[in-house]
Amino acid sequence: MAEMIEIFTSWFMGLGEKYGVNPILFGSIYVGAIPFFTLSVAWLVKNYRSGKSIIIPAMSATFFFISAYVYLIIAGKNVPLWVYGVVILMVVYGAYSTYQKVRAKIKDEAQK
Repeated sequence: MAEMIEIFTSWFMGLGEKYGVNPILFGSIYVGAIPFFTLSVAWLVKNYRSGKSIIIPAMSATFFFISAYVYLIIAGKNVPLWVYGVVILMVVYGAYSTYQKVRAKIKDEAQK
């Protein structure tokens, strides 16, 4: 089992060298952005409830949602075209999913 983990780790870290992206940094950005994204969505809902502008919180949520992928696009070298397609699909799906969740939270708040 230890050998399999070593092979996987070697392969995974090799991807970073091959494509010019540090996998640890990418993962850190991805995971580290989660609380900031969540806070941005809460800020958005709070502003909506109080009748304030939701533009800045929405931009903040969007930035934290795509931050790891922005790193990939900026730092990546020789990244296959299909990876960009997958990233775009993930961002579109995530944006749609987030939009639906925010709408549901706003609807719940309006019913209270």
